[in-house]
Amino acid sequence: MTPSRSPARRARDIGLDVRAPKATCDDRHCPFHGRLPLRGQVLEGTVVSTSMQRTAVVERTLLHYVPKFERYEKRRRRYLAHSPPCLGVPVGHRVRFAETRPLSKLVAFCLVEDLGEAARRVRGEEAEGAATPAAVPPAEEA
Repeated sequence: MTPSRSPARRARDIGLDVRAPKATCDDRHCPFHGRLPLRGQVLEGTVVSTSMQRTAVVERTLLHYVPKFERYEKRRRRYLAHSPPCLGVPVGHRVRFAETRPLSKLVAFCLVEDLGEAARRVRGEEAEGAATPAAVPPAEEA
């Protein structure tokens, strides 16, 4: 008797210390349910866009030392990473993503773990307690 494939496929071991997603998918580029091998770097970043089909833009912020001014400057790097449907990562979440073979011209990474919601950015103008022009009543003219 040949073993039949069950509808709830188990996630395969991808070789990284990450939790497998509870949902399943039929994506052939999913490292858990497809046949995509992972290799090389494993990085962390924040998802800033998921407008493309099965692709997410992940941004990493790093500090670079400038010796002339003896200070650090912020730099950012954006990566295009394949987003498997079984993970379902929304914008604003921290993720762990791993390098893989090139999937397209610009996509050579794949999301492997959702680390939860990232800390929100606060602009100077929108800080709590700051008075906004709309909150101040207009002065009466005589």
